[in-house]
Amino acid sequence: MTDTATLDASVESFARWSEPLSLTLQRLLPGPIERCWSYLTDSDLRRQWLAAGVMPDRTGVPFDLVWRNDELTNPPGQRPEGFSAEHRMESRVLALEPPRRLVIAWGTASEVEFTLEPKGDRVLLTLEHRRAPDAAMRLKVSAGWHIHLDLLADRLAGADSLPFWDRWAGLHAAYQDRLTSG
Repeated sequence: MTDTATLDASVESFARWSEPLSLTLQRLLPGPIERCWSYLTDSDLRRQWLAAGVMPDRTGVPFDLVWRNDELTNPPGQRPEGFSAEHRMESRVLALEPPRRLVIAWGTASEVEFTLEPKGDRVLLTLEHRRAPDAAMRLKVSAGWHIHLDLLADRLAGADSLPFWDRWAGLHAAYQDRLTSG
């Protein structure tokens, strides 16, 4: 039996860089696991916290992820310079083990693994982003994954979210401090 207070305390909200090129983030989400899995794989649900894009149900097939971060919260906050209203990235499923493990290519250089583990009536999501090629990318994916996973937790809990871009700017500054001081 899982002691939920101990589990809550063990889930750090900030990303950890387990090696120079590998980021790990965890979130404890409202279950059940099948519902969490749907938010990872179903385009209509995924677009509410990350990006749209019909994901194939088999490995090796390319698909597009489409971000429209201005649509994630109302209000969206002030979009920083250099970010467009829409961003697209080709991906493909590298591993698919419903409802526990999903690995996708992240562009041409990285990959992201989502692992779901039931913990009583909740689910522990562990995300690992591997092979972030440089410091600028590590900063971007740290703040990005942090806010997107917070949005996922909010959606699953039926909670309101802070304005996306304002929260992202705060996280970007916090991660910049963490990555340059550590």
